[in-house]
Amino acid sequence: MTESSDTISVATRLRNNFLTGLIICAPVTITIWLTWTFIRWADSWVKPYIPDRYNPENYIQFAIPGTGLLLALIAITLIGFLGKNLIGRSIVAYGESVLHRMPLVRTVYKSTKQIFETVLKEQSSSFKKVGLIEFPGPGSWALVFVSTDAKGEIAAKLNEDGEEMIAVFMAPTPVPTAGFLIFVPRSKVKLLDMSPEEGIKLLISAGLVTPNWTPQPVGPPLV
Repeated sequence: MTESSDTISVATRLRNNFLTGLIICAPVTITIWLTWTFIRWADSWVKPYIPDRYNPENYIQFAIPGTGLLLALIAITLIGFLGKNLIGRSIVAYGESVLHRMPLVRTVYKSTKQIFETVLKEQSSSFKKVGLIEFPGPGSWALVFVSTDAKGEIAAKLNEDGEEMIAVFMAPTPVPTAGFLIFVPRSKVKLLDMSPEEGIKLLISAGLVTPNWTPQPVGPPLV
């Protein structure tokens, strides 16, 4: 009995040590792999357009990972700086006018620009709130990210019943790169205190990584 117990104890300790090592190594390995993959992808897009005289790899005879990504960041920042002055705005306006004359290209350009302006705008509240809605039926709740208020024709059609509608994005687990756009009454959304980053962690982990939450103290009723 003692020998069996010792064997089980050793096996349990080995398993626990392995799981602990896995918890330590797996996130680091995955992070390094994703970062390295992104750097190589950026380099493969940018490096072919770098003139040989400006490519440092031609002078040191070995590859420098991240060169293309760094130059892309510098170029994007420089374009943003130039686009704020009068000459830059004029060039951008002329380029947009050319794109707007192309039947298929103008649709893609307008849609993409509108998405980036909405998401990256500093004062935008899009995707800054996390909530719960009943889905797929009463009693079952799904995590959603609040996008914006319903606007335009959708707002006119849905607000006829006197209920203000909002747009929410429901992402799947464990890869929240696609999902469903759902318009629901504002009163049907239970807003949460967690941040969008914490909500994404909750989705990716399939509910295993739950953000810490401290209930807000409720003060005495006002008389």
